[in-house]
Amino acid sequence: MNQITVTAMVLAVSPVGEYDRRVVLLTKERGKLAAFARGARRQGSALLGVTSPFSFGEFTLYEGRTSYTLMSASVSNYFEELRTDVEGAYYGFYFMDLASYYAREAADERELLKLLYQSLRALTNVHIPNRLVRCIFELRTIVIEGEGPQLGECVLCGNEAGERLFSVRKGGLVCRQCEGRVGDARPLLGSTVYAMQYIAATPLEKLYTFVVKEEVLEELEQVTGAYLEAYVGRHFKSLDILETVIGTDRRFKEDLT
Repeated sequence: MNQITVTAMVLAVSPVGEYDRRVVLLTKERGKLAAFARGARRQGSALLGVTSPFSFGEFTLYEGRTSYTLMSASVSNYFEELRTDVEGAYYGFYFMDLASYYAREAADERELLKLLYQSLRALTNVHIPNRLVRCIFELRTIVIEGEGPQLGECVLCGNEAGERLFSVRKGGLVCRQCEGRVGDARPLLGSTVYAMQYIAATPLEKLYTFVVKEEVLEELEQVTGAYLEAYVGRHFKSLDILETVIGTDRRFKEDLT
């Protein structure tokens, strides 16, 4: 067996047998991989805490012919703030599910791992609405995976001038001259278009450095939601739970007022 050390985040954990765990990692070096953590469910095990979702750091693995075994880990960020924030935690679970859906073994997933890490950090920032963090994470994820919308010019004629509309079916912006050729074109605020262009192209380190007005955020939610529904072939249970948690919290706040 070969021993390797990877920089990774724990995406998911499941029990195996009486004391073991199966851990899914998103790694910088080898994409997504699964490893067995022997005895990780025993009280006092050194692997008990480091095999929890959101744990980020360096993981030492033994690479066998058909599987990996987790030997040790040095966690640099547990994202403890999310463990005490129900809404933030479920946003995080949804982000990890979306990342896991796209990630592949032995693929270069450095950008996706970096985006996931920065997005979880943004969830702990009280100055950035979680709703905006979600829009940014969703849009940038599909851009990284090569399925993002065309945002620089009209998808039909290539025209860069004029007022913009957005077509989910055509996969991007449409100009007024081509509006009649598209059945689902909807107008967008200029600030919404600019925000989408910024999210798609800015370096990841600067991604969570802005906020938007409520009307822009609502458009971002509508557009990214419709786009993901059309182009991502997966339904996420974590998203259902998140939306239930958000709805419950909203009704609770309305009752207080």
